[in-house]
Amino acid sequence: MKRLRASCVGIALLLSSTAAIAQTPSEPALQLNEKGYFEGPAVNVLAFSNWYDGLFADAKISGIEIIQQGVRSATNGDVRLSATPGQWDAIGALVDRKVDAKTGVIETTLRYAAHDWQYVIRAERRGGAVELSIILDKPVPQALAGKAGFNLELLPSAYFHHAYMADERTGTFPIYPASAMERTAERNAASGRSEGPGAEPLPMASGRRFVLAPEDPARRISVSSDQPIALYDGRNQAQNGWFVLRSILPANKTGMVLQWTVKPQADPDWLRTPVIAHSQLGYAPDGPKIATVELDRNDKRRPPIKLLRLDANGAAVPVATGPIKPWGEYLRYHYLQLDFSAVKQPGLYMLEYGDVRTAPFRIAQDVYADAWHPTNDVYFPVAMDHMSVNEAYRSWHGDSHRDDARQAPLNHEHIDLYRQGPTTDTRFKPGEHIPGLNVGGWYDAGDFDIRTQSQYQVVRSLADATERYRLDRDTVSVDQARRHVEIHVPDGKPDMVQQVAHGTLQLLAQFDAVGHAIHGIVEPDVAQYTHLGDAVNKTDGLPYDPVLKPGEVRNGRSGTPDDRWAFTSKSSALNYGSIAGLAAAVRVLRGQDDALAQRALETAERVWQQEQGQAPDLFSHGNTTGGPLDSEMFAAAVELLRTTRKPVYAAKVQALWPTIEKSFDFNAQTAVAAIPFMPASYRTAMVPAVQRWQAKSLEIARANPFAVPITTGGWAGSGTVLSYALTAEALHRAFPDIVGRDAVFHGMAFLTGHHPASDISFVSGVGTVSKEVAYGNNRADFSFIAGGVVPGILVIKPDFPENHEDWPYFWGQNEYVIPEGAAWIELANAANHLSKGTK
Repeated sequence: MKRLRASCVGIALLLSSTAAIAQTPSEPALQLNEKGYFEGPAVNVLAFSNWYDGLFADAKISGIEIIQQGVRSATNGDVRLSATPGQWDAIGALVDRKVDAKTGVIETTLRYAAHDWQYVIRAERRGGAVELSIILDKPVPQALAGKAGFNLELLPSAYFHHAYMADERTGTFPIYPASAMERTAERNAASGRSEGPGAEPLPMASGRRFVLAPEDPARRISVSSDQPIALYDGRNQAQNGWFVLRSILPANKTGMVLQWTVKPQADPDWLRTPVIAHSQLGYAPDGPKIATVELDRNDKRRPPIKLLRLDANGAAVPVATGPIKPWGEYLRYHYLQLDFSAVKQPGLYMLEYGDVRTAPFRIAQDVYADAWHPTNDVYFPVAMDHMSVNEAYRSWHGDSHRDDARQAPLNHEHIDLYRQGPTTDTRFKPGEHIPGLNVGGWYDAGDFDIRTQSQYQVVRSLADATERYRLDRDTVSVDQARRHVEIHVPDGKPDMVQQVAHGTLQLLAQFDAVGHAIHGIVEPDVAQYTHLGDAVNKTDGLPYDPVLKPGEVRNGRSGTPDDRWAFTSKSSALNYGSIAGLAAAVRVLRGQDDALAQRALETAERVWQQEQGQAPDLFSHGNTTGGPLDSEMFAAAVELLRTTRKPVYAAKVQALWPTIEKSFDFNAQTAVAAIPFMPASYRTAMVPAVQRWQAKSLEIARANPFAVPITTGGWAGSGTVLSYALTAEALHRAFPDIVGRDAVFHGMAFLTGHHPASDISFVSGVGTVSKEVAYGNNRADFSFIAGGVVPGILVIKPDFPENHEDWPYFWGQNEYVIPEGAAWIELANAANHLSKGTK
């Protein structure tokens, strides 16, 4: 009888909780729209519109996702094998997704191949809610019993300062993780280590019905289930973890084994606040000036837009402009545009649309002149590996990775797209220390690896900018002998030359150590790869000696195997890319460091001759083994030609041109760089390709309100915009009668605020309002590195542009990478020269 009474009570609770979140007659119902997701007033529920990007594992952009009042606050609704899975934990593979618009049902089939187990997640509208059902043809495998459960991850920053209810219990979401943990026999992937005991979080709360943020309709979501739900805090195991709602799948059952009813709070009266997209940096007097107003599709208000000029007394004086014009629909928003290019008077300005007013921006002849300074003064010094870096009272990091590097193991596929082939292609055995690699180079991104492809791209980019624009700024002291950097302390040497030298030292070290360019140097395990803090603390700085015990130190060597790994499978594409970098470096090192310039040139020409005299090594994996072979060879030939003027390289450039023409968009900047050193027929042959590029450029300018290419992959597109704008600049310089300069300014405006979703500058510290929370190596502090460029706008398919300023761990939106920093230095200087009418 006790069991019967308990059962009745449980049924009553479930019925009451279901009734509590059922639709009331006055509430609007969700609809399955033509884009394949559920939509209601101020609410969207996506069901596998996006999928995990296997390139970099879980990016928090898949499964069941909830967008509420313009914020994607929940994601990764899927069957997972732990309560708080980490980025590299197992994920079911997408098998099939079916959308039935007539019945309002989305069914997605997924599979864990390692366990030969398949499941279906059925999402069906139920008034203002979505009913989620987990359907099994076969029971949960015994190995996954108690592990497989349905998870829904909640963005922590969306629920900071908010409460929750779990049945009759109440609680608040913690700003900092402090939930209870239990010791486990082994660590999971979220912890980063596989050896030794670990810990798993215990639930913060549990029940059959949760109400998230009951006090806030903008974040209120109700979730009820026929099985218990637990709430976890994933940040206890990893700083990039999320809050997680989770129900374990019952064992020994088939059919519909679990059902959740999820109801985000709708609001028929909500309208998204208009965004006035514009450049936070400002505009040159004679350059194009476009402001784009981004509107909720249901917003029919049309107040006037005003351009206001600020005077010294703080008055905002309206300035006459043309009328605002409709642009149309793009993604999920409606757009209006104001062209105020006719306004040329220098000064401080703001834009106003209804109740929205922008931060002040400049119109000035020198508006772009110092836009590259934060990248020069701070970002690149902070990124310097194998150096200690200090800024006044602050130590950014110590002399990191003095123990570089150990030979990577054979036939090993590693994290972050590194792989070692069946041989080392060196004289070193797997695990053996490779001396000489602990010099030069930059941290690739928000992580700390040295990716060679990035290194030579940056050397070429910085060398080109230094040479073309005569960059002699000196605000940083670089002492290679002491392995020390002081930010904001001049040392009498041009900063850009010293940065080029730093990259050159790493490229040369690879050839000196193993005879060819390597893929890179990367952490040996996930724990080191996810390190947050000073990079000097990742390793003990002492080369590993297998004879010694862990923790033992003798004669400058250590028994702790924490050294980074060098991936060394030979790739001709990497060799050619490094040749190009070394050859470009020579031109700016001459007269500054003649010995290093000579080493670079001798190495570049020697390796060129080796590669030209043998069949190419075609080893390729991910994005760490160089670009297309012909493109890398063409770049090497062009840079050697520019540096030496030797006919042999001109002949190779000419021979490669028919192949390069087929991928002209990708190679245009390099092709243009060769023009002054080639016969006139070379430039003439390029004209049809330039004309085709210009035709595509016009199509791009019409495709969206921002007149630049906007990508839709798992990594956002600031890099694509930088490349597009720099290509436009190169083609305008060489073919001004075919290609104009507007694309350069459109690219600058996009990077500094004229883009979808917000008006924030994607270059930290550049523009009045810029990225202040980003995925740098200081991301755990919810901070930024001045001068870093973030990827920017990520389009959550099918139509939601996103860039979070409140959560740094979205690497696809917020991670700095060094090639974009170098490209920004180029683009800012190009725009500065174009705005002054100089060549």
